[in-house]
Amino acid sequence: MKLPLLICAALALSISTSAAAGVLPGFRSPTGNIKCYYNSKALAPHGFTRMLTCSLDHADYAMKLQHRCESGDWHGFELTPHARPVLFCPGGGGGPRPVYRTFAYGKSWQPGPFTCSSRITGVTCRNRTGHGLFVSRQSYRIW
Repeated sequence: MKLPLLICAALALSISTSAAAGVLPGFRSPTGNIKCYYNSKALAPHGFTRMLTCSLDHADYAMKLQHRCESGDWHGFELTPHARPVLFCPGGGGGPRPVYRTFAYGKSWQPGPFTCSSRITGVTCRNRTGHGLFVSRQSYRIW
């Protein structure tokens, strides 16, 4: 590997690791099945961006979405400030260490450019451009 490319890769890993080492705020549903966290400096294909990641411990549709992951295991969805959510298929270990607070049904959470609402039927999160997702154990919807 050429030295400049190696240095860039090491720098990106260093910045990503330092963001992961910090406290990433998050919330979990009262059952603990749905968890979302906010990373203000997430590593994305074209640099760094603010990102909301929502995962589910148990979902009736998990195997269906696992087949759509090209690498890694399906764990939920990622939402950026300006685009539709995408599947969250991390590979390997490590990664961010979010700190979750339990939010009662009917409560909302507003990290950065996102708003999430916890309801008994599931969790809905949106960005300011109107894209978002709804997740529950039984179903999901992205727009």
